[in-house]
Amino acid sequence: MKWYWQALIIYLLIINLLSAIITIYDKRQAITSKWRIKERTLLIFSALGGAPAMYGTMKLIRHKTQKMKFMVGIPAIFFSELAFFIFLVIYF
Repeated sequence: MKWYWQALIIYLLIINLLSAIITIYDKRQAITSKWRIKERTLLIFSALGGAPAMYGTMKLIRHKTQKMKFMVGIPAIFFSELAFFIFLVIYF
């Protein structure tokens, strides 16, 4: 396996772990009515590659599941990233 694919896999593991952590943190903050993470920040982490973990975590802990921006937006981000990844694999 080429080094850049290994680097991509490591990056995706890290960004997905961070996405799950900030989603859980935001849920805890919501429960205790404390300072929250901005929705924009959550969506940015999703767009940076953390969509699978963020979506799974949100469904698991029932956080932001009533917001269409997240329930439709995060899967849309994931599938567009997946299409781009498939394009890279086929043509590079």
